[in-house]
Amino acid sequence: MEPNIPDTSQKRIVIVGAGFGGLALAQKLAKRDVQIVLIDKNNYHQFQPLFYQVAMAGLEPSSISFPLRKIFQRKKNVHIRITKVLKVMPEQSKIETELGEIKYDYLVLATGAGTNFFGMQNMIDNAIPMKSVSEAIYLRNRVLQNFEDALTAEDADTREGMLNMVVVGGGPTGVEVSGTLAEMKHIILPKDYPDVDFNTMKIYLFESSNEVLEVMSDEASAKGREYLERLGVIVKTGVRITDFDGKHAHTSTGEKIRTNNVVWAAGVKGNTLDGFAPEIYGRGARMKVNQFNQVEGFSNVFAVGDIALMSGDEKFPNGHPQVAQPAIQQGNLLAKNILKFMRGEEPTPFEYKDLGSMATVGRNLAVVDLPFWKFQGAFAWYVWMFVHLMSILGIKNKVMVFINWLWSYVTYDQSLRLIIRPKTKVSNS
Repeated sequence: MEPNIPDTSQKRIVIVGAGFGGLALAQKLAKRDVQIVLIDKNNYHQFQPLFYQVAMAGLEPSSISFPLRKIFQRKKNVHIRITKVLKVMPEQSKIETELGEIKYDYLVLATGAGTNFFGMQNMIDNAIPMKSVSEAIYLRNRVLQNFEDALTAEDADTREGMLNMVVVGGGPTGVEVSGTLAEMKHIILPKDYPDVDFNTMKIYLFESSNEVLEVMSDEASAKGREYLERLGVIVKTGVRITDFDGKHAHTSTGEKIRTNNVVWAAGVKGNTLDGFAPEIYGRGARMKVNQFNQVEGFSNVFAVGDIALMSGDEKFPNGHPQVAQPAIQQGNLLAKNILKFMRGEEPTPFEYKDLGSMATVGRNLAVVDLPFWKFQGAFAWYVWMFVHLMSILGIKNKVMVFINWLWSYVTYDQSLRLIIRPKTKVSNS
């Protein structure tokens, strides 16, 4: 296999990762006289904030995914390669991929972050992460199959394990998953499975700190917990899940919970690449970068988004939040700065503009923190929907998501509860 990238007189900028940061950078640079090589292991961009809706059968995966080649159809200077990067060789200004070696003039790492199980092997083996579309589909299949199996469970203990859900992590993802599960339990599942007593189903949310939505305001945190408990979620703060063997979850307080399902939304760590010294990585396996997103010790290697740990910002001494906005803002500025580096001009230091944060718990229940205004309830829910709808790539995807949301709101139902598994073996018959 060969990367098959043409040699031109243009400077070659290799971008590894087509998440929010990498995509923003590529879209800005695509308009310039440079050659862009965009590398990702998937041929689509994933809208991560709505993974949980795919996992909870609210949206189809295609609604929150957008083909990379569609985005850059008319950009002849953009070359997309779907492959895995095996190693970076910065001394030789090239990377090694499964397709072969690719040289670069500038390298931008936008590999994002993956699930952090904090070294707990039982969690790695048995818990369910949710950091990609494929993992969200797996969770959807798992949850729906549990309900099917509960219909024919031989005893109450087996049924209890299938129905009970434990969500670990009280950030926006954990809160949104828990709230959606609770709404399904009360509104949708009893209609689908009238033979199952969903009053016995318990949904737990565990957060090791003293409050859910800790990164948001005190008002948002308090309201978030109030909404969850109103929906029937058992919220446990200041308590950790210490072990999970596939049938029982064990807590730091000695509690033993019967469940086959632990959804892990407790932490992230950077997706690292071979070829860099260990001291380049800081907290959370993030790469140390300066205010121009240059990786420590390199002038032509950059990192943006979740993988970047930027120094020099007094407001964020431990790095910027690992969410979409810092990645997008860094990608947009780096596009300008790379052009300045090429012209020998002074680059502009990055300054994060916090546009606020938000989370939804359920129908008409959301919390929004803006720099100038904090509010909760139904209006916050409408704001959350509008912001996320406008952020999705593609007019068709926006329309499909809006139709699904409108249908669910009007009918108190979802129509996407499908168990779809990939075929693992092709039959010769």
